[in-house]
Amino acid sequence: MTLHISSKVLDAMKEAAASAAPLECCGILLGRGDTIIGAVPTANVHPLPAAHFEIDPAALISAYRDERGGGPAIAGFYHSHPNGVAVPSATDAAMAAHDGRIWAIIGAGNIRFWRDESTGFNELSYAAITG
Repeated sequence: MTLHISSKVLDAMKEAAASAAPLECCGILLGRGDTIIGAVPTANVHPLPAAHFEIDPAALISAYRDERGGGPAIAGFYHSHPNGVAVPSATDAAMAAHDGRIWAIIGAGNIRFWRDESTGFNELSYAAITG
């Protein structure tokens, strides 16, 4: 499966990672199926944000409320690895819910997408679209 994601969303995630460095940024991916239509930045409330991330629970609850009310679906999540590469870490694997959601990881100026499956993370290809 190839994800489709707007170049504006990709740029916004890269900017969030650059602005948060040397801490990890994080946020929520919005979309359905193979299309990501938005990335909502959230506060990283983890007590050690230089090496871990935890999406602000209030932002997550709000996104689920919006989804239930007919708003965009939560397709997954994103975070950065300020001092690493854009691959899931051992910590990411330990935190994963194995629920099929998409994880975007930003590291070393690159974004890579992963599906959190019962067998672990599987990398997804993506295509940037205009808009």
